[in-house]
Amino acid sequence: MDRIWSPWRYQYVSKSSPSNACIFCEKAAQDCDRENLILLRGNFNFILLNIFPYTNGHIMIAPYQHVATLEQTPEPALIEMMQLARRAEAKLRAVYRAPGINLGMNIGECAGAGVAGHIHLHLLPRWPADSNFMTTVAETRVLPEDLSTTWEKLSSSF
Repeated sequence: MDRIWSPWRYQYVSKSSPSNACIFCEKAAQDCDRENLILLRGNFNFILLNIFPYTNGHIMIAPYQHVATLEQTPEPALIEMMQLARRAEAKLRAVYRAPGINLGMNIGECAGAGVAGHIHLHLLPRWPADSNFMTTVAETRVLPEDLSTTWEKLSSSF
């Protein structure tokens, strides 16, 4: 098995436990957007960077309210989530010159949700032929930009 060292992840994994509070609720309640990688706060949702991105510019939109499903989410939050997704799509295209965008949700643990109790919408910029041998063969992602640089680029655009 190949190993790629990523010591910056230790801060996250060493704090993680099933008894911990929801990461989305915690981040939304704090007043340190830069440290929490929050790009924008709306009335019902906020936009933040994924700390384990699939690719540079991988963002998420989460409601402030702790809800596990779309059917539990109040209509105004759903409407704003889609409006923010449209705005984020434009920003990702402009900042990263991405001709494609993946947009999706994993609702429930068995559907692959990392935080199953709090819905969140993923947006990922995509480019032609952006799956290289590292991703395809080695099951490893190489990100050319650190999260603080990504935050700087995107927060200034919002």
